[in-house]
Amino acid sequence: MDFNTLKKIINENSDFVITCHVNPDADAIGSELAFADLLLQNGKNVKVVNYSSTPYNLEFLDNSSLIEKYDAGKHDEIIKNTGVIILLDLNQLSRTVKMENAVRNSEALKVCIDHHTGPENFSEFMFVDNKYSSTGEIIFDFITQTGIAELNYNIALQLYAAIMTDTGSFRFERTTPGLHRKVALLLEKGVSPYDVYDKIYAQFYLSRNKLLGHALTTLELSESGKIAYMTITQKMLKETGALESDVDGFVNYCLEIKGVKIGMLFFELRDGVKVSFRSKLDVPVNLLAEKFNGGGHFNASGTRLYNVKMTDIKPEIIHTAEELLKKY
Repeated sequence: MDFNTLKKIINENSDFVITCHVNPDADAIGSELAFADLLLQNGKNVKVVNYSSTPYNLEFLDNSSLIEKYDAGKHDEIIKNTGVIILLDLNQLSRTVKMENAVRNSEALKVCIDHHTGPENFSEFMFVDNKYSSTGEIIFDFITQTGIAELNYNIALQLYAAIMTDTGSFRFERTTPGLHRKVALLLEKGVSPYDVYDKIYAQFYLSRNKLLGHALTTLELSESGKIAYMTITQKMLKETGALESDVDGFVNYCLEIKGVKIGMLFFELRDGVKVSFRSKLDVPVNLLAEKFNGGGHFNASGTRLYNVKMTDIKPEIIHTAEELLKKY
């Protein structure tokens, strides 16, 4: 990855807008805030603008309240006139939802930093490598290899949260000895693994746990017994008072069933369906997601389908998943 080019872009420009994907996770939020910090250390003007609100369990990462929720009337002009747009933890501009047109039409340099497969070639500055565990790890390497900023406690906290969550608390495939050595440097800056884990995974509202209870009652197995899936409806959200962001991680319960190789979560949107895919070992659910205009990682992917009904799309996706399993 050509970090010297990225450093040159930063050195030669003054105004930056940073954004990430809809419904951001800790890798997206942590990467944004770490990158904002390194830009501020270099005296740059920085705006962090997201389409979605920050999930409440990640608000502690934004201790300076840098992140602004997208408002077309306020932000489109800023996006149009900035020098550089940094897009983090996404490689398809559609993942910025209603920000897409403003970003796509801006004459600013567009810089994509990401670790997912199947990138859209919307910029010549694509720092994308799916061998990385997380976008946060890419930013760690950028900082440490170029010396562009001090790896202070604030950046260490953001990057630790990014890496810890996207590695499934250091249990997924890309958790290597080298990654642990990088994380050790973050811990040396004073980051507390207990505190970060507690804030992200052990401080949920009661509504989230009630929603999980509803979701677990919908668990079903496919005919082969190798696919488990659950369903969440808008009615469930209303009854429990939970948020869409509360479902993060629910799909992993599907993989805890003996014999299951693919887990799926069907989430009813107001105007469509969101599907999360997870798999074990050598089953590439990114291929499954791509068949339905989605994408992601080998073992963790997803898609959003608009203007479709749950009852129509669910059988089709389950059938497609069964066909995929015949090859793996």
